Amino acid sequence: MKMQRFFVYASICAAFVASLVLTSCDLFPPEALTIPQSYDSTNFRGNAATELRLKSTVAAMLDSLRAGRADGYKISESTLQTLYSSGSPSVSSLTLPATRARINTYITEIAKASGGTYDPTRTPAQNGQGGVFSAGTARYLLDENGLELGEMIEKSVYGGMQYNQAVTLLTGDVTLANVDKALALYGTTPVFRNSDNATRHGDLRDFFLAAYAARRCDNTPSGLYRRIQADFIKLQAAVKAGSRYNSDRTAAVDSLLLNWERAQAATALNYCLAVTTTMSKTTTTREDHARALHSYSEGVALLAGWRGIARKRISDAQIDRFLTLLKAPIDGTPANGAATASQLVTDPVNFLANVQTVITELRGIYGFTDAQMDLFRRNLVNEQMR
Repeated sequence: MKMQRFFVYASICAAFVASLVLTSCDLFPPEALTIPQSYDSTNFRGNAATELRLKSTVAAMLDSLRAGRADGYKISESTLQTLYSSGSPSVSSLTLPATRARINTYITEIAKASGGTYDPTRTPAQNGQGGVFSAGTARYLLDENGLELGEMIEKSVYGGMQYNQAVTLLTGDVTLANVDKALALYGTTPVFRNSDNATRHGDLRDFFLAAYAARRCDNTPSGLYRRIQADFIKLQAAVKAGSRYNSDRTAAVDSLLLNWERAQAATALNYCLAVTTTMSKTTTTREDHARALHSYSEGVALLAGWRGIARKRISDAQIDRFLTLLKAPIDGTPANGAATASQLVTDPVNFLANVQTVITELRGIYGFTDAQMDLFRRNLVNEQMR
């Protein structure tokens, strides 16, 4: 009987010890996440092979679009459509459906505009399908309403494909491969050059939204580009460390996506500020008009490219308000009540009042400070010769 009691007691003790071992991870919180100084690049190119292929495809699309700025050059709609839809997955297949429909329309319209000429003092009807507005060293391909559709295509890809796909990759059970893929979609490499200068950095330079984030960053840890870099490094470290660090992983994803969005908003502000600076001069030239319409189109495109994305701070209603103020309502045409971008040239006083409203309200959504707004006016990559 004593022996039986001993075995029962021993079994209970063993079960208790096993229970302690199994539950110790829950009883004692993990040590603070160790965050390295740099991003681990070991498997980047293998993990992100698809995203790097898509990057090359988007770059080829942009080359084709920019070729249309030459006088008399006709953009091939079929070539652009092939680039957009080629491969598995293709840029098109990863794009939000509503954004994809707009990009297809933009491709058709920019092919029609190429080879023609544009003058902001003429009416849309007089400008036909649009064309090149050339003055001094400025040369841009605009539709009949004064909007640069090449920018609309490019920035729609930034939001409706690249950012939106990153959101998908970083939702739920995030893998190290998905972190690498998101990094490539952002437009940089594990080196994080913080520069889009091709002469200095070649293929390691920043592309797409990462290039714009670099221009808005003063190269301090608080700059948007460096914040995003820190977010990626922390995220990779948290995923490597395992499920006990899921809270760190979630915090890194939240911070990364918000800073990615803030970098796009900062660049939209940069271009809106450029419009007000250029067109507020006492006397403006045709070259000023061409550059202002280009900056205007960049700002419009950066805002419109974010429309339809579920995970973002700015709402679609706010985006629609801004686009209406900027005379470029989503899917709008002069026929259905939309005004034209050429009013920036023909009626600058009233147009610039609308631009200033967009600047004020967009700044408020993201809580940008005076110091940040000053940085956003500048191209800090050029200023700092990075």
